[in-house]
Formats: sequence, structure tokens, C-alpha cells
Amino acid sequence: MDTRSPEAALADCASEPIRVPGAIQPHGRLVAIDAAGAVVVHSANWPDAPAAARAIAGLPLDGLVDGDAAMVLGAVDVDGVRMDASAHRLGTCTIVEFEPAAARPPGELPIYALARHLLPQLQAADDVVAIGRLAVDEMKRLTGFGRCLFYRFDDDGHGEVLAEALDAGYDAYAGHRFPASDIPAQARALYCINQVRLIADAAYVPVPLVGTRADWDPAGFDMTRAGLRSVSPVHLEYMRNMGTFASMSVSIVVRGRLWGLVSCHDHAPRHVDSPTRIACEHLGRLLAMRIEAREEHAEVEARLELRRLTLEIVSHLADSDATLQRLVAEPLPLLRLGRAAGAAVVRNDDCWSVGEVPGDDDLRALADWACAQPQPVVSTDRIGERVPAFAHLVPVAAGVLALSISQVNRHVILWFRPEILQTVQWAGDPRKDGPADDGRIHPRRSFASWREVIRGRSLPWARSEVVAAGDLRQALIGIVLRRAEEMSEVASELGKLNKELEAFSYTVSHDLRAPMRHIAGYVDLVLETEATALGERSQRYLRHVKEASAFAGQLVDALLEFSRMGRTALKRRPVDANLMVADLVREASRTHPDRRIAWDVAPGLPVLHGDPFLLQIVTRNLLDNAVKYTRDRENAVICITGAQRDDGVGLVVEDNGVGFEMAYVNKLFGVFQRLHQSEEFEGTGIGLASVKRIVERHGGQVWAEGELNHGARFGFVLPVPTEVS
Repeated sequence: MDTRSPEAALADCASEPIRVPGAIQPHGRLVAIDAAGAVVVHSANWPDAPAAARAIAGLPLDGLVDGDAAMVLGAVDVDGVRMDASAHRLGTCTIVEFEPAAARPPGELPIYALARHLLPQLQAADDVVAIGRLAVDEMKRLTGFGRCLFYRFDDDGHGEVLAEALDAGYDAYAGHRFPASDIPAQARALYCINQVRLIADAAYVPVPLVGTRADWDPAGFDMTRAGLRSVSPVHLEYMRNMGTFASMSVSIVVRGRLWGLVSCHDHAPRHVDSPTRIACEHLGRLLAMRIEAREEHAEVEARLELRRLTLEIVSHLADSDATLQRLVAEPLPLLRLGRAAGAAVVRNDDCWSVGEVPGDDDLRALADWACAQPQPVVSTDRIGERVPAFAHLVPVAAGVLALSISQVNRHVILWFRPEILQTVQWAGDPRKDGPADDGRIHPRRSFASWREVIRGRSLPWARSEVVAAGDLRQALIGIVLRRAEEMSEVASELGKLNKELEAFSYTVSHDLRAPMRHIAGYVDLVLETEATALGERSQRYLRHVKEASAFAGQLVDALLEFSRMGRTALKRRPVDANLMVADLVREASRTHPDRRIAWDVAPGLPVLHGDPFLLQIVTRNLLDNAVKYTRDRENAVICITGAQRDDGVGLVVEDNGVGFEMAYVNKLFGVFQRLHQSEEFEGTGIGLASVKRIVERHGGQVWAEGELNHGARFGFVLPVPTEVS
């Protein structure tokens, strides 16, 4: 008798070598050949190896590639029986499988019926339950199984039945859950590889594999991709305990993860022919595509809304004195960001809160816990289980989302969600039975409804909410440190501030690029497909939308490039300004062939010491600026001269354009700062900000001088290395 603990026995069950069972299901036959075409393994239901070799003679096996899905070879005659053949390659071995072919009238392939019946309805389904109902109805129509279930797996691996279609006499499982332990990890991995799995008869006697050479051991023969692969006896017993004598599963794989299954059961043995299984596999892929598209759309919408709330919070804080206490002064965006019933800010020993929150002592203890975590943002929907010392907080704060702003001080923002009692309807007690009197492990025997009330948990935190909290942290660090730097004039804090602000601007601009392009793309689609149905006014409005989204896209791209400049490592070396300026002047002349510009480039421009690529961006921005603001001059003149000062050498670009008032000179180099209307002069307001950022990263200085309607003069200098001074 097995004296191991139930846990040890279950672990052995989960590690059973299901990829190498050494046998197949008896409704088909299998033969494997080596690279030379010789039979090395065959199922024992062939008369002998030569008979197996004759069956595969003439089959087109040359085009198989290792790792690809099985190739359908069509129906062939095997010992007077019409059988469907398929083949796949595994390493140097080719595996051919034969199954009984169903008699089917010409033109009645199930995949055509699938496309005709399901696709239009699937496109119209607006939620995952509606998708599931369509899936089970279509699967039942295709296969004739008595019961079809549509599962979704949660983060813990438990399967929830969202939809079902069943005949009379079958137990209903809609709304029930099946525990993760019903499908061990290695079985889940196989579901991702073999996306259709048929067990035609749960009472079958396995057909062993026979090896023809000593160097091919049937017991170790890898049948990972074989459709006829024999299954675990424990799983067959599980099926019989469930009253199921035939089953078929179709995997729903989303982003490489087993999202769910369509599982079919029957009280009697049932074989599903190869063309029908192919249609079912396509059904699974269609479901995965529809679900993935729906999830991505929902995630984009959620992230955009959270990004908007983050920017609203940051804007409010930036317009105030930037103390963390101000976060609870306008609580609605803060609470909506975390979809929370309460939120709190802890700064050292001070606590400010809004909504339903624990007491101040508990807030400080939670802040200490958050600061001790390895990550700055931490979340849990079961704080009592994770930290038993906080179990008394569960009624008001079962769920906690915390972000730690400082690595030195206790500066923490906390969001809270209350406990929500959850009643889970399980299909039987989710605990497997331990070893029985016969000394071996058995699967659970009961699938009767079993209710469990789960306490101590809140609604889980979505990944987008955790990411949004991290984005808010980046923004708050920048704002708070900037204010602290202005008050204490601590130069060392400036670098940290800039780094955090760069990371935030990079994140915001990067994530906003795709939505801007989507807006423009959808407007184009509407104009192309609905032009005849839209009035002139509507079309004009849509064109305005497209123009606005295009400008917003340019703005986002410019902001992304601006943030990258602060993150790029400097590669300093001598730069010949004469060659650089000459190239850029030629480039500007080609770009504006209709302009009459007199370029006055002084000879003997200095050698600059810095990153060649970034210095080219600086000079190009200054030249483009001069070209733009001399646009309404009939005879534009742009002068480029060298600059020699005590603190370094550089360049000066002077023009006879519209100029500016010196009272506004401090605004010129700020992000999005413009001294002229965008209707007069195009641009994003980031070019001069990029110039300033690059020059200051080199340790240099930038300046501007101008007079309204009398031109402008921009210059920069870079320090000269000591060894070449």
C-alpha cells in the first residue's frame, strides 16, 4: 500500500510522463520513420512493420518541418478501410497517424459551414459570455457531443464555466468552477501545443508502441504533437467519475497563454473525424483572436483613462505648492485612479486620508510595510493572508495598492478596497482525494455542486491600475523633488528629478503614439467607406479631427524624441563645425527650394567637443528656427559665426526674421513654450527645449537675443576639454 502523503502522491500525478506514454488510443494507427524512411516505431495494431511501411508508401512527407502543425494528407486506403492520414515532423523523425474517415458528401467540409455560420455572429458579439455562447452552440452543432462547456481560467488557474450547451440528461455546470488541480501544469503546456484533443472512449485499452530497432525505445518515444497519444489513466478515471465516456477539448490560446477551453463531453463513446477536428481547431483560433482583440481594446481604453487621471492629478499638484497633502484636497481623480473606496497619503508621521480608510497608526504601519517591499509599487487583494498582522483591516482594507515615493523617507500613497464576500460554485469539492485503499492516487469522484464562501478578499487590482500607480509615482517624484530643489538649492537632486521626469515623459509619449495613429486611421476609414453617406459638414469635421490628431501625433513624437535625448549616453569627440554647418546648410537649401535665403557662414568655425549626433540636432534646430521665422522676408539672411567665451566655444545663428521681445526670453527654451501663434508658424514648441537640454547635458550654456520685427540671435558654447585647451 502507498504510504506517501496525499500531497506527495498528487505531486507524482502532476509529474506523470504524459508526453511519452508508450501507447496510443485504439481508434487509430501510428507509424514513425527515421530520416532514411525506415520504420522505427509503430503501434501494435499493425500486422507488422512492413504493413505499416506499405501504408505510408507514396504519401507526400518531404515538405514537413519540425515544430509545424500536423499536415493533413487526405483519405487513404489501409487494409481495405478508408482512413484519414496526417503527419508531423519531430526532430529527424516523421510521425504518421491514421484514423477512420467519415463518409461525407462533396462540398460539405465542416470548416465551410463554420465560416458561414459563426464568423458573422462572432464579429457582432460584444462580450466574452456572448462569445462563449456562440462557441458552445457551434461546437455542439459541429461535433454532436451531448455537452459543450466554455471555460475561462483565472490567475490562479481555476476554470470558470461561462457558457454551456447540453442535451437532456447532462448535468449543467454554467457558473461553476473547476479547480486548477484538475489540469496539472504539464497538461496545460500540452493544451497550448495540441489545441484539439480527442478521447473517443474513456474505457479504451491502450495500444502499445513497438520498436523495430534497439536505438528507438518506444517507452521514451516523444508523442507531444501526436493526436492519438494515449492519456493518463488518472484522467480516464476522472472522465468516468464525471459520467463522461468521450471528450474533446479545443484550446483558446491568447498571447501564448492558455486563456480557456471549449470542452465537449458525451455519455457514450464518440469519434470525431479529422475534417471536423480541423474545423474545431479553427474555431478555437477564431475565438482566441476575437477575445485577444476585445481584451486589447479594453486595455487601451482603460490605460488612456488612467493616463488622463494621472495627468489631471499631476496638473493639479503642479499648480499648487506640490506637497503630497494636496493629493487629498481634490480626491475624486485619486480615488478613480485606483477605483478605491478610500485613499491616504503618509509623509513620515503625518497622515491625510479620504473615504473609508484604517486609522492613522495602521496607515503608518502599512506605509512601513510598503517601504520595505523590493518594488516601489505593491498590490494585494488579500492583505490578511499576505500579512497576518493586518488581518483586522480586512473589512475596510482587504485590498491595498501602495506606492512608495522616497527611498529615504516614509512618503507613501495608499489606496484601499473593502472586503467582498465571494460565493464560488465549484463542480465538486475542489480538493482531490488522497490515496485510496488500493494504495494509489485517484482523481476526485464527485462533481456535485459544492459552494465555498471566500472571505478576506477585495476586487483584484488590474495590471493597468498598478502601471498607472507607477506612472503617478514617477510624476510625483519629479514634481516633489523639483519643489524641494528650488527651496533647498540642492544641485544633486536636479539630476534625479530630470531622470524621473524623462522616464515619465517617455512613458506618456510612447503610450500615446498608437492611439493618435488609431484616431487618424479610423477617420480615414470612415471617410473612405462612408463618404457617400456623410454630408459636407460631417466630412469637414472629420478632416478637422484628422488634422488635429496628426498634429497631436507630431507633438507626441517630438516629446518622445525630447525624452530620449535626456536618456542617450554621450559619445564625445571632436566635431569640425565647418563641415557640420556646410552639410546642414545644403540640407536646408534642398528642403526649401522655393525660398530665397542668403547664407552667410563665417570661415574658420571652431572645433566643438561633444556628441556629433546630438550637436547636429542642436545646430539643425537653430537653423530650422531661423528659416521658419524669416519666412515672410523677401530677402532672408541667416548668418552663422563662431562663439569664443571664457566658458567655452560654440556657434551663433543670427537672422533678420520676426524676432521677439526680450521680456519673454526666459520662455523660449521651455517645453511647449511659443511666442507666436501656431497659425502663423508651425511647430511643436519642443525644438529649442531640445537645444537647451542637449547643450546643458554637455555642460554648456545657451542664450538668445532678439528684437521684435528685427531678427533674433541664438548661440551656445560648450566647455573645452583641459587636454586640448
